[in-house]
Amino acid sequence: MALANMEGRRVPNVTFPTRQNGEWVNVTSSEIFDGKTVIVFALPGAFTPTCSSTHLPRYNELAPVFFDNGVDEIVCLSVNDTFVMNEWAADQEADNVRLIPDGNGEFSDGMGMLVNKEDLGFGMRSWRYSMLVKNGVVDKMFIEPEVPGDPFEVSDADTMLNYINPNAQAPKVATIFTKPGCPFCAKAKSMLEDHNVYYEEITVSNSGVTSRTLRAVANAGTVPQVFIEGEYVGGSEAVEAYFK
Repeated sequence: MALANMEGRRVPNVTFPTRQNGEWVNVTSSEIFDGKTVIVFALPGAFTPTCSSTHLPRYNELAPVFFDNGVDEIVCLSVNDTFVMNEWAADQEADNVRLIPDGNGEFSDGMGMLVNKEDLGFGMRSWRYSMLVKNGVVDKMFIEPEVPGDPFEVSDADTMLNYINPNAQAPKVATIFTKPGCPFCAKAKSMLEDHNVYYEEITVSNSGVTSRTLRAVANAGTVPQVFIEGEYVGGSEAVEAYFK
């Protein structure tokens, strides 16, 4: 397969047809890269398992840390059309990432990363890789090993963050179960925010996630109930003690 490493070279000059707010908008390589520091991670296809479960969500999650360390934009690129990429963006946690459709594979081909995946019924797709691009020039590439299948070992967000700043701390993440109007829930959320802990809020109600769910997960019948980095912490007083 002989994948190319483009470090020290300019990215391909390509125009990407995109669909934005019901209109066709051409986006160019120059617009994306010129005068900016950009992370690109490329993958075989939207809606595919590794891409949806890990690759895209983790870059989105670490985006604030990347931005604090000099990155201007994070781009996810795949050989899919703009309609597929737009639907994938709507389906994913991707608020901090710009999804670019390389529908004709021109950018991937110019990067030396266009590969044949006809055995999977995919046709020509991008090999999985990530890169740091400074003012249109590739500073660093992390290319997945050339082995059968779809390896995912080096193009992840944590590897990129470690390259940019080995001392950078990934933000802690939390899940908090709440009910509307709960003052203790508001207190717990405020403490999480004060300590830069990004949280997912799950509302307990009569439908969806119920009090029975809460008891099954946290062995508790009151809110808030907080988990930080997979560790059960408890209510607002327990959160306060956790940070002390």
